[in-house]
Amino acid sequence: MQNKHLFEYAVLRIVPRVEREEFLNVGVILYCRKPAFLGVRFKLEKEKLLQFFPILCMETVQAHLISLQKISEGIADAGPIALLEPASRFRWLTAKRSTIIQSSAVHPGLCDDPETTLEKLFVDLVE
Repeated sequence: MQNKHLFEYAVLRIVPRVEREEFLNVGVILYCRKPAFLGVRFKLEKEKLLQFFPILCMETVQAHLISLQKISEGIADAGPIALLEPASRFRWLTAKRSTIIQSSAVHPGLCDDPETTLEKLFVDLVE
């Protein structure tokens, strides 16, 4: 048990019409303080999303998701949020918002390896 790391994660959702509160899971954000891991994994299924909301601009959605991924990686050209410590970036990425791209509530867990856990959560919750 002592080799386990506490992690937190949230699911990234596309909410094309916020007033209807319908959504599709498209990604996962995972933060683990030790070993200082913050990662985002996402996948856009264009056909599925366009059936759900035909006028959705996929290029814009993808650009925003890529921005979230860059922020998680701490890439400087992603803006000042990307320069914050990983815990602050995670809190910013998972903050409640009423836009097309939203995150679920944050959930905790224990893991051996955050990268493997991110992949497993992605498969279980998105694919």
